[in-house]
Amino acid sequence: MPGGGATDTDHGHLGVTSRWVGNEDDSGGAGQLFCFAHAGGGSSFFRPWRAALAPEAAVRPIMLPGRESRLDEPPYRRLPDLVESLSEALQPCLDRPYALFGHSLGAVIAYEVARRLSASSGAGPAGLIVSGRRAPGLPCDQRRLSELPDEEFLAEVARLNGIPREVLSEPGFLSTLLPALRADYELAEMYQPFQGDRLDCPVVAYLSTSDPEADYAGMLAWREVTTGQFSIRIFRGDHFYLKGGRPDVLNAVREDLRLANLNPE
Repeated sequence: MPGGGATDTDHGHLGVTSRWVGNEDDSGGAGQLFCFAHAGGGSSFFRPWRAALAPEAAVRPIMLPGRESRLDEPPYRRLPDLVESLSEALQPCLDRPYALFGHSLGAVIAYEVARRLSASSGAGPAGLIVSGRRAPGLPCDQRRLSELPDEEFLAEVARLNGIPREVLSEPGFLSTLLPALRADYELAEMYQPFQGDRLDCPVVAYLSTSDPEADYAGMLAWREVTTGQFSIRIFRGDHFYLKGGRPDVLNAVREDLRLANLNPE
């Protein structure tokens, strides 16, 4: 595949979906919330959300190549390749209402997947929640962290509080995670918004008070990506304010899914 990444040619469609989408769906028909993690993050980041949001929503974290159960697969380095494969893998899930949540890099992946599914299948999302990432298309003055030497690169990532201390103290484990982490940063740094229509679903932007990666103006600009309703929520904390399943964050997600009518009668 151009730009790197695993191919799906040798798998049935349901098998492909199970590789990309975490958690068995035992929700009894509830709407689905597809969750997209930050750079280097995996499906385990959203583990606390599953019980907290049941039974209103079935939390289904996205599992990208290069981490967790897909550690032996090469990570993607170009967002168009990733969005194409992921959108195809999600097709069998679109027989039920769904929404998407994305944090940091996951915000732009969720956004572009939402646009792709809306355009290609006619089964667009009930809503989109984006967190900790400035809106697509805004100027970015940041340097290319993905090109830094390993030590400097990891220091910059650690500055955001995105790597647990116990991982930083384990060089062997850290070296295992490094390829996917660096590839994810390259995805984010090379990203340019795709051509296509605006969404028509509600969009909510989540901002934290001490996030060096996203400010109020940058999050407010997400209102331009949809013709539907837009709102913004502000939480206390740093770039990773939402880790650990904070009750106030999960209460907000639950309310926003209800307002998006994820489970219509």
